[in-house]
Amino acid sequence: MAKKILVIDDDVDICSLLQRFLTKNGFEVSCAYSASKGIEALIDRFDLIISDYRLNDMDGKDLLLKIKDIQPHAPVIIITGYSDVKVAINVIKLGAFDYVTKPLLPDEILRTIHKAIDSVDGEVTPSTHVVETVNKPFAQQTRAKVVSTGEFVMGESKPMRDLYKQIELVANTNYSIIIFGESGTGKELVANTIHRLSSRAKKPFVAMDCGAISKELALSELFGHEKGSFTGAFNTKIGHFEMAQGGTLFLDEVANLGYETQMALLRVIQERRLKRIGSTREMDIDVRIIVASNENLKEASQQSRFREDLYHRLNQFSITIPPLRERGNDIVLYGKHFLQEANAELGRNITGFSQEAHELMLRYNWPGNLRELKNVINRAALLTEGNEVQLIAFPQEIIYAHKFNVIGNGDDHRPMGNPMQHSFHTHDNYHSPGPMSQPTVNKPNLKAAAAEAEMDAIMKVLREVNFNKTKAAQILGVDRKTLYNKLKNFKP
Repeated sequence: MAKKILVIDDDVDICSLLQRFLTKNGFEVSCAYSASKGIEALIDRFDLIISDYRLNDMDGKDLLLKIKDIQPHAPVIIITGYSDVKVAINVIKLGAFDYVTKPLLPDEILRTIHKAIDSVDGEVTPSTHVVETVNKPFAQQTRAKVVSTGEFVMGESKPMRDLYKQIELVANTNYSIIIFGESGTGKELVANTIHRLSSRAKKPFVAMDCGAISKELALSELFGHEKGSFTGAFNTKIGHFEMAQGGTLFLDEVANLGYETQMALLRVIQERRLKRIGSTREMDIDVRIIVASNENLKEASQQSRFREDLYHRLNQFSITIPPLRERGNDIVLYGKHFLQEANAELGRNITGFSQEAHELMLRYNWPGNLRELKNVINRAALLTEGNEVQLIAFPQEIIYAHKFNVIGNGDDHRPMGNPMQHSFHTHDNYHSPGPMSQPTVNKPNLKAAAAEAEMDAIMKVLREVNFNKTKAAQILGVDRKTLYNKLKNFKP
């Protein structure tokens, strides 16, 4: 008999997403869109209750006490948008089994639900769980809350809620999917999430980076080869299609495949049969295809850079991942998750970001998206000595990006609903000007002007290569150490 779960949240979208996801995983789910409706629903018996901590008509703490009074044996999981250890400790002390933080991670919720239900069945005791959670150091507590490479993070912004709805909509079909998105937006994570929410979830998810494989090897990597089929084929090789049998094959940067490989791929997708290179035997395949690209494949097909017939065969459904700069406050939300991850790795207890660092995160354009944000947060955590990440811990090219048009003035590139209201402050030897100001020099001199011009040239090249310092050093004709020193020593 299916376990019954009650979800209490005044966010209708969250309720709907959880209801669909948990129903697919074998649970019977009811929703209440307010604390009062949730209390009324408790006239029925539930095996588990999931409740948001911040509700319009009642504080989560008070609701938790009422739930435990009405159904004392039902485990309660609290959802909170605030990654605050004090909140977690308080709700667990008051009787909650555990808490999960937004953005919600489907796998994390499912694991926590199973642990909570097992606790009632006698496999895990809630009291033991409380002691472990409260007494663990902060870095160890956050280890279960961080983003892993196989999990998609759902943000709270409308673009991300809309994206997740599309993922859920298409997951249980067998449609081929094209995922568009800038570098670093998480295209493989989205593909993996579609696979995990589909009926193919127990079968393999196989990813292939088409941009990292030469044209000569692409056919062998996709379809495999027989021993001796060409020079260097010393053993029989199973291709990615065979490895993904019954599951999902994800082809990243598919536009990099050569014309011959595109023709072979089209044939295999249409006929659902393939032959290894050098083999005379055809085999049936049952593989779902998801491809990704950071360029518009429709335009590429119109310009004869990508086969038009292959494009139409793949484009049964398309998903566009919004860049980080369009996700509003999700930027800080992701930043906190990456900070928790860095805390766990470094054994730190950094609780958040200073006001100046918070503002810079919202104003910066993030051309490298989530990948860049994660790297910046890891670096900042390593350099931070106190409890808050300060502005000075960010790379100089980000701190001074407004001067070189990486951050737009006025409303350029500004995330919706996050206008800048404060200027940056001075930290140590760095001067971070406000968004409309320019660095000031007390007395003009030739040396300062030359240094300023040199830094302008360096920053222009860095922008062109998305702040890849190795490439920038090559273009500028200096070694990487020299470039680092120039960036380190520049003080406008």
